[in-house]
Amino acid sequence: MIDKCLFPAAGYGTRFLPATKVMPKEMLPILDRPLIQYGVEEAFEAGMTQMAMVTGRGKRALEDHFDVNYELEHQIRGTKKESLLASIDRLIDNCTFSYTRQLEMLGLGHAILTGERLVGHEPFGVVLADDLCVGSPVGIMAQMATIYERHQCSVIAVEEVPEQDIHKYGVIGGTPIDDDVIQVSEMVEKPSAEEAPGNLAIIGRYILTPDIFDILRRTPPGTGGEIQITDALREQAEQGKVIAYRFKGRRFDCGSPSGFVAATNHFYHLSTR
Repeated sequence: MIDKCLFPAAGYGTRFLPATKVMPKEMLPILDRPLIQYGVEEAFEAGMTQMAMVTGRGKRALEDHFDVNYELEHQIRGTKKESLLASIDRLIDNCTFSYTRQLEMLGLGHAILTGERLVGHEPFGVVLADDLCVGSPVGIMAQMATIYERHQCSVIAVEEVPEQDIHKYGVIGGTPIDDDVIQVSEMVEKPSAEEAPGNLAIIGRYILTPDIFDILRRTPPGTGGEIQITDALREQAEQGKVIAYRFKGRRFDCGSPSGFVAATNHFYHLSTR
């Protein structure tokens, strides 16, 4: 059982300025709950109860959201509005939350390395909250936990992307084990379509083994001058220790306005059925 999930949440969310000037992008709401809560709910569904968040300056709202608000709860106690807090209360009651700060924005790999003190020496999940995923029949992290139990190595979620979008992602190549599982042999961060080993792109869901931290410590800056998790995973892949999983479900890129609107429409239609 994987018990811990890491949430890198220190980014600035510049694609949503000025809305994210003072509000963390992870707190942008899709209907009645913020992106970060959807991510925590997905991890909790997968059996993870220790939520570790790597934050930055101006991110106190994340901590406050997963905490008790005595004044608000007193005001709505006994009213119909009390039930509106049921979803967040369930997480607060059943999960623990820990936080550390990424002092410099040096890439996703650096953010994950910053979370080492919270995770310790055990396998852990990683959720990027601005990739909002809807799994079927269960959440993406629950699906990946099953894959990890079978293969006992790092697992990354992938999906096919159009050729014109390949340069935005880490892209994998490898040998199919079955229809949805690939033994990864190569990984390239943000390649051109001509350089890419295929069209399967990594999205913001990972299960990582703890040796990734030692690899990240010796990984030099890569694309964009940042420490890339893709570069560290490549070293694991060379040892046959990375599985890519084509998840069952749908992913919304809520780091972009178009993806955010699509997710809002999707959840709105679900709520009106």
